[in-house]
Amino acid sequence: MKKLRLGILFGGRSGEHEVSLTSAASLLAALDPNRYEPALIGITRDGRWMVGLAPDRLPPADAGRWLSATLASGCPVTVSVDPAGPRLIPLEPASPRAAGSPGPQEDIPAPDVIFPVLHGTFGEDGTVQGLLDLAGIPYVGAGVLASAAGMDKDVMKRLFRDAGLPVVDWVRVLRSDWEREPKRIAAAIARKIRYPLFVKPANLGSSVGISKVHGAAELAPALNLAAQYDRKILAEKAVAAREIECAVLGNDHPEASVPGEVIPVNEFYDYEAKYVKKGSELMIPAPLTRRQTRQVQDFSRRAFQAVDGAGMARVDFLLDRRSGALYVNEINTIPGFTPISMYPKLWEASGLPYPRLIDRLVELALERHRDRQRNRYTYQP
Repeated sequence: MKKLRLGILFGGRSGEHEVSLTSAASLLAALDPNRYEPALIGITRDGRWMVGLAPDRLPPADAGRWLSATLASGCPVTVSVDPAGPRLIPLEPASPRAAGSPGPQEDIPAPDVIFPVLHGTFGEDGTVQGLLDLAGIPYVGAGVLASAAGMDKDVMKRLFRDAGLPVVDWVRVLRSDWEREPKRIAAAIARKIRYPLFVKPANLGSSVGISKVHGAAELAPALNLAAQYDRKILAEKAVAAREIECAVLGNDHPEASVPGEVIPVNEFYDYEAKYVKKGSELMIPAPLTRRQTRQVQDFSRRAFQAVDGAGMARVDFLLDRRSGALYVNEINTIPGFTPISMYPKLWEASGLPYPRLIDRLVELALERHRDRQRNRYTYQP
């Protein structure tokens, strides 16, 4: 059986750069060497694309080292948007320190499919997906529309609301309006949403730039923090809730995993609770009634379809402790793949182990690419 050349696309110009590296290292270490030939494609913090090679059989402990070496001293490349031409074009010689990096005169073998393990802006928001579409390269996960809608929490909530899914009340704030009329914006938020509330950038993940605001004195610092990361900011009602998550897998007819529950070590599941502090717990399956489980799974599939998802996603919920009401919080079109990430753990608990999950995601990517190729792009009356 011919091996698939799987391009692992990682890093990126985002506040979630480090999270991406952790996810990519986990993915690289789990690849079946009999099925895949890995190609490392790293995006540096300043947006440069670098290619490195990794051995087929890689000890898990070495995965992170190979990723870091690619970013530091791989072969700089650019992506060709010519579907008939070479996909990765060398820009200059690789550093002599870059063991295994192809040189500028060598052909860089074209990936058969790319697995983007990018989180946040310039990776999870449709920008890279559009580039790969132009280049005609199959890739794992959502396309341009679902990626962009899933990244923009304001647009996402509007789509969920229009699909009949329950969401908490929110107010969208533009950075320019906040900087020009802070008193009016603060008053508008206080009128619509009572404290406590959450403030977050509209286009970011991993809880970067998010704050829980307990009273009026904390609002301005929270808005200023979020404004550092995006021009659109959300202020949304805080619910005393259990945090439930569900994984989705598929294309036009998605499946939902068993739900899980996050019990954060901090007041809420912020960046520190996810990646720094120890003590957060993941309960899989979540202790829910049969009816609640079915509702979570149904809402997850509907949320996936509301944004026109593909391949994979993780849908996050808020389950009100007092009323029992279930709210769709957000959808993540490139969920974390770290060893402690909920997405692979949920599928493992549902009977799909990590290596088989990777296989299924690659199959879905190729299926979606074949379906896209059926489209006609010329018209003759």
